[in-house]
Amino acid sequence: MKEIVAVDIGGTHARFAIATVDCGRVVSLGEATTLRCAEHASLQLAWEAFARQIGQSLPRAAGIAVACPVQGDILKMTNNPWIIQPAQLGAKLGVDEHVLVNDFGAVGHAVAQVDASHLRHLCGPDRPLPESGVTTIVGPGTGLGSAYVVRRDGRYLVCETEGGHVDLSPLDQVEDQILQRLRRRYRRVSAERIVSGPGLVNLYEAIAEIEDQSVHTRDDKELWTRALDGRDHMASAALERFCLALGAVAGDLALAQGGNSVVIAGGLGLRLADHLPNSGFAERFVAKGRFESMMADMPVKLITHPQPGLFGAAAAFAERFA
Repeated sequence: MKEIVAVDIGGTHARFAIATVDCGRVVSLGEATTLRCAEHASLQLAWEAFARQIGQSLPRAAGIAVACPVQGDILKMTNNPWIIQPAQLGAKLGVDEHVLVNDFGAVGHAVAQVDASHLRHLCGPDRPLPESGVTTIVGPGTGLGSAYVVRRDGRYLVCETEGGHVDLSPLDQVEDQILQRLRRRYRRVSAERIVSGPGLVNLYEAIAEIEDQSVHTRDDKELWTRALDGRDHMASAALERFCLALGAVAGDLALAQGGNSVVIAGGLGLRLADHLPNSGFAERFVAKGRFESMMADMPVKLITHPQPGLFGAAAAFAERFA
């Protein structure tokens, strides 16, 4: 068994934990330490602050997830002041081995390795994820993340995608009107424009215009609270449209990727855990014409692990080295 540092770096926060890995799997994940990125000038300094907080020397191995594409010599993240140079990570952090993955790639590794108790049933047949085939992963949050996991012969491969940027496809007259309004604002309207945290505001404003009503807020955090507690009827209508669109997009991506199962991830996925089963999500997920019976036979789960990014970063390291 081997101890490593698991790191999950987002736009606002960086999370650290000590993990134990063995034989390609995560054995344990310690308590997470969350640091504000703006309070540290670099990843190296935040790494050192984590070591001080836990009062021990850090292992010389790391699995690191970052909220940006892992491409090129310099990684720059939105809303994060850090510059990460992959070629220099080993020397700066004092590690002999490390893995650097995209944040949604880390979620893919988490889906592949978490215990079944961290996968909550949403719709379709209530059975475990298949041991062979493709699991499509869709994660609404600040954006709309997408990846898929290919399983075969006891092994797996994570493939990161930009599936959240496929074209938005309206499926009824209300969505036709929503798309028409969004086209005034955006040159191209992708699925992410409505199936994401900020996307709820786009839906809300479009519905308000359709209903000839005033807009009460443009703050997405406040709007999500109003939508989920039901005190703003237009916000609730926007949330229902969000769930319909999420179901449609998840089904489309599963079809495109050859999926035989689907996992919903992302911060909003977890927040909607009690809402999605009672929404139009399942109906839209299976509504794929001639493939409706195939879609209805596909298990759809929600990953409920409290730290999927950290767990997935550790899992990515384990899959490569341990």
